[in-house]
Amino acid sequence: MVQTPLPVEFTRLSEDETSKRILAAKAKLGRRLVILGHHYQRDEIIVHADFRGDSYKLAQHARECPEAEFIVFCGVHFMAESADILTPSHQKVILPNLAAGCSMADMANIFQVKRCWSELAEVGIVDGPLSGSQSPIPNPQSTIVPVTYINSAANLKGFVGEHGGTVCTSTNAPAALEWALRQGDKVLFFPDQHLGRNTAAAMGFDPDSEMCVWNPFKPFGGNSPEILARSKFILWKGHCSVHARFTLEQVQKARLDNPGINVLVHPECSREVVQASDFYGSTEYILHMIEDAPAGSKWAVGTEINLVKRIARENPDKLVYCLDPQICPCSTMYRIHPTFLCWVLENLAEGNVVNQVSVPEPVASWARVALERMLEVGKVPAGHVD
Repeated sequence: MVQTPLPVEFTRLSEDETSKRILAAKAKLGRRLVILGHHYQRDEIIVHADFRGDSYKLAQHARECPEAEFIVFCGVHFMAESADILTPSHQKVILPNLAAGCSMADMANIFQVKRCWSELAEVGIVDGPLSGSQSPIPNPQSTIVPVTYINSAANLKGFVGEHGGTVCTSTNAPAALEWALRQGDKVLFFPDQHLGRNTAAAMGFDPDSEMCVWNPFKPFGGNSPEILARSKFILWKGHCSVHARFTLEQVQKARLDNPGINVLVHPECSREVVQASDFYGSTEYILHMIEDAPAGSKWAVGTEINLVKRIARENPDKLVYCLDPQICPCSTMYRIHPTFLCWVLENLAEGNVVNQVSVPEPVASWARVALERMLEVGKVPAGHVD
């Protein structure tokens, strides 16, 4: 789907005019409308959200509003897809700007994942017991369970559901990987290598001897059969463009500038940044960690700038700032501008459904299986870094 250009009148609205028109459209739609706002959205969007949260929390909220006819998801495309999959057919999920995607999600596509699966079968790492397919290897060595981060396209979630795996978020990644290892003896984790590595390492697995990285542009991911055989976790070569900005040098500078500061980062950061930090966890974990901290405590935070600034403003009794001295917004999330929200809501109020995100069957049915598993697995809070 391609985003159509905004009508000229919306591009000429002032911030105040845009806000007033959003409020008027919301009032007209009433209980027919629910607006979900991801933590990384700008304040001018969050102020209009009925619920705010990370992708896990918003996935739950999406299915807790059965009376709403329209769910306007102020996030990115894969989030709107997940909401559509999890909600009844009478509800319509709307993405204010269809150009709001995710660079990490784009780092793994269905053709690459299917090729990876086929090549793993060639070396005896097969999905036979899970999907019912026959392995081309007479004596398969192991069973691998696919786990996809929620930051992925719906067809990848469908692949995971069909092959006995689950979806995870940064909140419930530990529980998801523990669940996967109860189903098989290896995990294929995509598309974010860092979340997979940090989560598995916290579970006691050795990143050097029990994990390898799968490069989708190389045969067998750039690995020998021996490396694939010994690895418990095969991690896709993908990353978050925001969290890749945080460095060990930034952590060291924060400690030098503010002795006694707490360094708190997202698990999408590199392994060395997580190891150098005091705490790590999902956006919800970061939010509540600082909210519950004592007055006067100091926090250097490694995650998206809109969330960090909002936490700092809502916790004036603490020092809270971003590890990265440069501005580090999620550029694709930032495409949800208030004028797009205004345009969408006014169309809905007039009876015109625009920017509906609808996942076709049978992709939706298998993706729903994987997402339901995600919600059933539950969430386990992230922990302290030793």
